[in-house]
Amino acid sequence: MKLTQSKAKDLMATITVEVKAADYSERVEKVLKDYRKTAEVPGFRKGKTPMGIINKKYRTSVIVEEVNKMLQDELYKHITAEKVRVLGSPMPIDEKPIDWENDEDFTFEYEVGLAPEFDVKITAKDKLNYYKIKADAKLVDGYCNDIAKRYGKMSNPEASVEGDLIFCTIEQLDVDGIVMDNGIKNDATVAMDYIADKKIKKQFVGVKTDDLITVNVMKAFTNHSDLGAMLNVDHAAIHNLTSEEFQFTVKNVNRLEPAELNVELFDKVYGPGAIKDEKEFKAKVKSEAETQFVGESDRMLKNDVVTYFVDKLKLAMPNEFLKRWLVQTSEQPITMEMLETEYDMYAKSLQWQLIENKILENHSIKVTQDDVLAHTKVLISAQMKQYGQPEGDDKQLTDIATNILKNEEERKKVYDQIFDERTLAVYKENFKLTEKSVSYDEFVKLASGK
Repeated sequence: MKLTQSKAKDLMATITVEVKAADYSERVEKVLKDYRKTAEVPGFRKGKTPMGIINKKYRTSVIVEEVNKMLQDELYKHITAEKVRVLGSPMPIDEKPIDWENDEDFTFEYEVGLAPEFDVKITAKDKLNYYKIKADAKLVDGYCNDIAKRYGKMSNPEASVEGDLIFCTIEQLDVDGIVMDNGIKNDATVAMDYIADKKIKKQFVGVKTDDLITVNVMKAFTNHSDLGAMLNVDHAAIHNLTSEEFQFTVKNVNRLEPAELNVELFDKVYGPGAIKDEKEFKAKVKSEAETQFVGESDRMLKNDVVTYFVDKLKLAMPNEFLKRWLVQTSEQPITMEMLETEYDMYAKSLQWQLIENKILENHSIKVTQDDVLAHTKVLISAQMKQYGQPEGDDKQLTDIATNILKNEEERKKVYDQIFDERTLAVYKENFKLTEKSVSYDEFVKLASGK
């Protein structure tokens, strides 16, 4: 078997494979002999069928199968041995039909797309902003109110105000506004904050026990999954309602009374004596919020690194080859319109994959199985402390971690976490970062490109 590769042009090359009968004949004969041992042909005992009949019946299909196996093996060996940096996979060039029954020697040609040659060095000349999110007073107050509600108490006032929870019996009405005998009926709590229509929301303000409210539920609740749960029907039933008008009979008004911002609340949240007054409480909430925001800032930095290098390097790609390869290998049919719309995004994603691999290579970033096990043990230990459980010894932690990592999804999750931490560390150490303080609202606008 002879394999040659043409000189690359426009990041594409042709691999030609010449196959002689001597290359595959031994393999074919072995397969045919194995077929003979198990073949059941009328008029002959099992394993005694003449080879002439076996050849006539199976030889051509066996040649096709064995030659194709050899082609795949040889292509893989060539690409590996010659370190050919292919994109996608080799695509056969079909210039003329193959006469498998009469020809003994065959020539096959494959088109390959090649990755561009380039290097990536991150230096102080590479500059990016690092946006540090500061929790302003409005945000801190909002978080404090959320905590106060979480530790609050439920009361049952006589009449409702906006934001209350109204427990109702909900019944479907017919065209005359009468409760349907076989209509939908369910007892559920209506959260006023989730009512989309402002006029309908006002109908629930000031109501008392036994008050009746008639509502078009499709106007009131735009989230159909939530509406289905409230009516106790599946999602499909929501789109096939015989009537959208429902009667809500108020059974009870529930109001969440937030806890006061005092020492009693502070002790419940952070432990006895940890926080002395409201000022310290807000400072603690602010600190925790800003710590959580670091993850958001890091994610934005990683996204900015991707955009920076893709735009800076502008890697050439074998675009025409990749488009043909996508059309040929896609599980779902791809139209030219879809290809033109989505290809640019695909190409940029592939460019970043090449760039990132080069960064990993240059900075020797790798994650081993030992790294994954050690990191999992740290996570388990931290979780035990969080829930007040005694920390196990190293063997116990190893056993628990090993068991968790048998789950491929969990193993990948830990691997990705370590990988992200190490690549992020490289970016922070090597880019020249200008730290900029922004509010959360400003950060959201920056992240969304507004």
